[in-house]
Amino acid sequence: MDAFIRFTNQTQGRDRLFRATQYTCMLLRYLLEPKADKEKVVMKLKRLESSVSTGRKWFRVGNVVHAIQATQQSIHATDLVPRLCLTLASLNRVVYFICDTILFVKSIGLASGVNKEKWRMWAARYYCSSLLLSLVRDLYEISLQMEQVAHDRAKREKSPTQDPFGYSLADEETEWLQSFLLLLFRSLKKHPPLFLDTVKNFCDILIPLDQLGICKSNPGIIGLGGLVSSVAGIITVAYPQMKLKTH
Repeated sequence: MDAFIRFTNQTQGRDRLFRATQYTCMLLRYLLEPKADKEKVVMKLKRLESSVSTGRKWFRVGNVVHAIQATQQSIHATDLVPRLCLTLASLNRVVYFICDTILFVKSIGLASGVNKEKWRMWAARYYCSSLLLSLVRDLYEISLQMEQVAHDRAKREKSPTQDPFGYSLADEETEWLQSFLLLLFRSLKKHPPLFLDTVKNFCDILIPLDQLGICKSNPGIIGLGGLVSSVAGIITVAYPQMKLKTH
């Protein structure tokens, strides 16, 4: 109970819970819409989703400051690739939160002259760019982990090379793919924060890709992706050691 109270006392924790609720409603609404006797339930889910989405906008006010702080921290990363990717990703998030704040001001009636669709597309572009850069960083970290795991495995298993005769090209390709997937699995298993961050960014990027029309998805996929991403975010907030660190 104490851990739950500490979690909900954090703005990020409350936002993650609201986000999980929002995308759960979207997923359930998609699953129930085809059923003729579920119209009332679908309408209630739609209203709840809208209310939660509005509530989340209040939590996101001021996130520009957090994004600027993240930019300042990422500049000091020792490795060039994470430093470049995280700095550019944070700068894109700064612009995204500025766009998001302008949309929020428009939604509460304080800025009548704002072109809502234009700013929404700008927000989606910068959000997508931020997530793409974060995924590049994740892939880079995964490649380092795979290299380390492969090196450790080679040191442990110093067996002679098998006789290649009797293997077809298809067999070699299948064996290579199986070895690659096994190495990837072991690398992510050894580094859970990297696994969570990669899953979170991959699921998140489905949202702006759909908004920009680059990769259209149905509400079921968006809802499922948003829910999985939110659960990953909840884990990193509740257990800070599960958050991917910047070296």
